[in-house]
Amino acid sequence: MTRLPLARRLSTAFALAIAMCIAAPAHARDRVTLQLKHTHQFQFAGYYAALEKGFYRDAGLDVHIAEGTDGNEPERNVSAGKAEFGVGSSSLLLARLAGKPLVVLGVVFQHSPYVLLVRKSEERPDIRSLKGKRVMIGSLTDELTQADELIAYLNKEGVPPKSLVRVEHSFNPDDLVKGKVDAYSAYITNEPDYLDRLGFAYDVHSPREAGIDFYGDNLFTSERQIAAHPERVRAFRAASMKGWAYAMANQGEIADLILSKYTRRHDRQHLLFEARQMEPLVQPVLVEIGYMNPDRWRHIADIYADLGMLPRNASFDGFMYSTDPAASYLTWLYRSLLAAGLLLVGGAAVHVSLLARERRRAQESIRQGELRFRTMFEEAPMGIALIDSASGQFKDINPRFAQISGRSPEELKRGRCDDITHPDDVASEAARMAQLGAGGITGFKSARRLLRPDGSVVWVDMSIAAIDAPADAAHHLCMIEDVTEKKTSEALIWQQANFDPLTQLPNRRMFHDRLEHDILRCRRDGTRVAILFIDLDQFKEVNDTLGHQQGDVLLVDAARRISACVRESDTVARLGGDEFTVILPQLAETGSVGAIAQKILDVLQAPFALGQEQAYISASVGITVYPDDARDIDDLLKHADQAMYAAKDAGRNRFSYFTPALQVAAINRMRMTNDLRSALKGGQFRVYFQPIVHLRSGKIHKAEALIRWEHPQRGLVSPLEFIPLAESSGLILDIGEWVFKESARWASLWRREHHPEFQVSVNQSPLEFQREGKGYEGWLAHLRELGLSGQAVVVEITEGLLLDASSGVTDKLLQLRDAGIQVALDDFGTGYSSLSYLKKFDIDYLKIDRSFTRNLAPESSDMALSEAIIVMAHKLGLRVIAEGVETDRQRELLLAAGCDYGQGYLFARPVPAEEFNAMLVAQSRALAAAAAQSS
Repeated sequence: MTRLPLARRLSTAFALAIAMCIAAPAHARDRVTLQLKHTHQFQFAGYYAALEKGFYRDAGLDVHIAEGTDGNEPERNVSAGKAEFGVGSSSLLLARLAGKPLVVLGVVFQHSPYVLLVRKSEERPDIRSLKGKRVMIGSLTDELTQADELIAYLNKEGVPPKSLVRVEHSFNPDDLVKGKVDAYSAYITNEPDYLDRLGFAYDVHSPREAGIDFYGDNLFTSERQIAAHPERVRAFRAASMKGWAYAMANQGEIADLILSKYTRRHDRQHLLFEARQMEPLVQPVLVEIGYMNPDRWRHIADIYADLGMLPRNASFDGFMYSTDPAASYLTWLYRSLLAAGLLLVGGAAVHVSLLARERRRAQESIRQGELRFRTMFEEAPMGIALIDSASGQFKDINPRFAQISGRSPEELKRGRCDDITHPDDVASEAARMAQLGAGGITGFKSARRLLRPDGSVVWVDMSIAAIDAPADAAHHLCMIEDVTEKKTSEALIWQQANFDPLTQLPNRRMFHDRLEHDILRCRRDGTRVAILFIDLDQFKEVNDTLGHQQGDVLLVDAARRISACVRESDTVARLGGDEFTVILPQLAETGSVGAIAQKILDVLQAPFALGQEQAYISASVGITVYPDDARDIDDLLKHADQAMYAAKDAGRNRFSYFTPALQVAAINRMRMTNDLRSALKGGQFRVYFQPIVHLRSGKIHKAEALIRWEHPQRGLVSPLEFIPLAESSGLILDIGEWVFKESARWASLWRREHHPEFQVSVNQSPLEFQREGKGYEGWLAHLRELGLSGQAVVVEITEGLLLDASSGVTDKLLQLRDAGIQVALDDFGTGYSSLSYLKKFDIDYLKIDRSFTRNLAPESSDMALSEAIIVMAHKLGLRVIAEGVETDRQRELLLAAGCDYGQGYLFARPVPAEEFNAMLVAQSRALAAAAAQSS
């Protein structure tokens, strides 16, 4: 056998060693596990793409992707050897410096997705407002999840964790929606989609606002894996990053892949939302996926040091995986040279061969890099164009740029960038483009409109950046993102936030903004501003009788009529319900204000056509003037409101100017309302009783309970004064309960001592009767405690309640009937009742209003109406009580007409319960004496 020269044999062995080192395995693929930190979602799209597109298979790997149950599971499993690779957050740095030999292979999210979501308020967002509030930030038992960077952010903003009420994280955004917590740590790629679909308004606070910029998801492994399987680690990293590049360029395809093979926990819309939100975090066009910067890791370590979680200037050597092939090659080369010894000739030959090979490899790397970046350019989800700075001509355009602009690349290259810009936006950008061309700035961002050939407008967010080049070949890079849908949504949200959706008039918010602006201008010009508060009279009756849909038609027409009465520069707003306001700015004198108010009153009196019906309303207008009546906006509006109520109290269909006397009256009402709040507890109320007399026998069969207020300073206050205040303040509910219990107590006594069928009538305010979810269960229970039947009480209601056809009113009337409590319709003949209402509802008594009784005379119209009411009531099986009986003549006429009962000063005024009891005792004695005399 011929022996080869030693140098040749060494060279052959050397080449064989190289081949063995670089040869890919041809046998079965290595099985490895990638541990995710959460359940399957687009957050891990690159790994799914690498597996399903065969990138792992081509690298000789059989990869199993395991879902996670908590954020620290990848760190635990990789450290324990249960998984070879994992996906972790920046808290990996803490684990490394705690002694765990973990190594980050590459960064996927250049910016962390963690944010703090806070319920939106009318005030300007301020993270410091969270002090003392309930928040969910990470786990209370394991801080190395979402808590680290957010707690660093809160500390930096002056909100230490001890100032918060920490709540264990449920990872259920419903807790924020339902108000269980005031703030909620979340992924900007995930929870906002859920909240947006619910229409829940929220503010986003990101640690980046305070300069705390952590990496997001990181691919990592252990030092043990790198030492034992360096080629496998390198191959896994390269295939993973290739998968991420593919996933970010083919988002729709990967979303479908996730739905078909991994999870249907989220719908396609959510997965694409997640993908869009990931683009500015991953930055696939601007940064090579996997790239990481030691300075960024040092920044993160400094933040941890500020939190007391790491020592200052801690070393994390070996934490970042080195992807430089030259470093590996040199290490291998030095070891090979040592093995080769002093074989200079052979070593030199090998060295030259390797240099040539490295040259070829570098050229191939450059070519592959150009191909990769060209692919990224072509497949980028945002539009990218290279533009000649001098001429404005397009030099290179990716497909997305052409798609957004609505033109082909060839069309774009034949024109200039100004050709596709909306004409109204060209001038605004000219100055900054000139600065860019002169080198004054290196780039800028703006929102701009593009005009498509079909005339449609596209809103884009545009980024312009200069490219280093000789002055005669200056170019700039233009990147655009279609935000038309976002702009449309913002415009819609702004419209909804500032304008009434029914009338399209400014709402309360916009009204305040315009009033503030007009007052500032008024101060500058020395003019005046008038404010008109307009309340539609009788609108509720229209709404109740014809329905809310026709009521809306009336409001729209009323808004149109009011707007036609003022100038275009004036503001007409709808504050809500049937309340409108008008701002009349820049008035040199106020003499015309009254004429405008009267014009509004006149146009509103004209009939409103509502389907087949016509409706008639009027209005009450309050007027206040700045600066004559007040210099503060709140005072101005308060005074206008007071003037409007003065017009309403004066008879409606009129306007009233604010006067100091109105303010005095308002203050008196406020003080009386305050006194009213303590009157019930202070025992200042009394129940008076007025007898209801059976006209034929002259006996007292019933009594009406009437409340009186014995004010400690004012004396006896009329119910006409305090009942409206009690209704407007809601105190009428508690007062009504007290009156009922007092009435039931006396009814029990009088049924026991005077007559077993004696009845007491109790008045019910509409507010008491109509309140939601509150029936008469409490009343019935109280009657049972007293041993009284329901027939001991009569409930008096007004006609207007019968107009409310809601099931609540019907249910309450049925509840009264079932309990044996009778119902009286008070002031009958003055409202809007009809025979159909009397037939539909269970009514026992009609009370003829005193306005009919007062002028009773034979052959009079009041007599005819009273007789008609009595006959009608009897035909329907109802009994009649006439109010306001003051003379014997009135009693005789009513008796002759068949009226059942009478009530009025002829029989007795309302008296305290003790006096009424004495009256009954006297009646009993008189009846007993008469019976004895007759016998």
